[in-house]
Amino acid sequence: MFQTAPISAASQSEVTEQMAERLKTALTTHLQQVYAPDQRKSLRGFSATETAELLGVSGQFLRKGHSEGTLPEPAVNKGGRRSYSGDEIWAMRQSLEAGSRTKGKYLPGRREDDKLQVIQLMNFKGGSAKSTATIHLCHYLALNGYRVLAIDLDPQGSLTGFCGLQTELEFDGPTIYDALRYEAPLPLSDVIVDTYFPGLDLAPARLILSEFETETAVNAGRGAAFFERLSDALAPVEGDYDVVIIDSPPALGFLTLTGLFAATSVLVPMTPSMLDLASTQQFIEMTSAYLGVIEDTGVRMDHDFFSFLITRDDPSDIPSQQIVSLMRALFQDRIIPSTALRSTAIADASMLKMSIYEVARSDMTRSTYDRARTSMDAVGADIANLVQKAWGR
Repeated sequence: MFQTAPISAASQSEVTEQMAERLKTALTTHLQQVYAPDQRKSLRGFSATETAELLGVSGQFLRKGHSEGTLPEPAVNKGGRRSYSGDEIWAMRQSLEAGSRTKGKYLPGRREDDKLQVIQLMNFKGGSAKSTATIHLCHYLALNGYRVLAIDLDPQGSLTGFCGLQTELEFDGPTIYDALRYEAPLPLSDVIVDTYFPGLDLAPARLILSEFETETAVNAGRGAAFFERLSDALAPVEGDYDVVIIDSPPALGFLTLTGLFAATSVLVPMTPSMLDLASTQQFIEMTSAYLGVIEDTGVRMDHDFFSFLITRDDPSDIPSQQIVSLMRALFQDRIIPSTALRSTAIADASMLKMSIYEVARSDMTRSTYDRARTSMDAVGADIANLVQKAWGR
């Protein structure tokens, strides 16, 4: 049981220390119940219908491939239905791509001379569903054949938790901080870890990442510019990935700016409310000022796209739809056409540090699941189209 005695101490620092300790104990206990120490998060199996849709083929095509031996035979569940693992789907993509006459049909990632796409999601307004949007984009792209690297630049480590690393319990390895720090930085390859999600790797974060802000202020003017540190760290590993997705902290500090410099594209998630609209206006104004300072050093920054993503959209809410209409009128093609809907399915999945792609349709009300999945698929497809356009396709 958790301690329930009143909090009392001689000083405010002791009071807050007791509060932090209680929260830590409660959180650790909860995580130990949800994630047993000897367990690693795993990806559910996918039905034949889901697998065919992901691969862009028919169920008959799959069955024919299994019978002819050109596609590996998957496991059969207790109900006699085929169940495909993420690894099996990834292997089938590679096999189908090798035999396809259309290059990129099953593996739509980079080709020769295509530059690495680095997409940063950023906003300093809390509650914009930034991390939720980030993990859904990572999972959508990985499921659709892209080699994805997720970089968690938020010291709170929300994206790291979504990827199955519970820093409060078992993870004490190197993080993105170790690749960015000023004293003896590690190669990014030593920081990156694979995840349970095929096609997705992670550069994780822990609270120590916040030290980068202080260290940058101390090291100002010494050596390479701070905003080059992430792009320099990425250079040796860029050949291993098609897309890098960066989750930024909810602040416009040095971490966000080093991500912004490394990014080839930017997404600004925002909920359709007047408060968020006003906050986003201030955020964009400050971003412009900081970019101007960087450009004054002689560096030219070009992004393939700098777009807004409407999150937690409720089509039945008239005031919020007025904000959506206003944003579309103001920015037109800089608004992602699809919106991420407000959904209990997505909210419930996020509470368990999961995306909608990790939840089986049978575990929820089907209409609720379908609505959420369709929404996130549409957002992912729109962003994938922008990536393809940046590659000239």
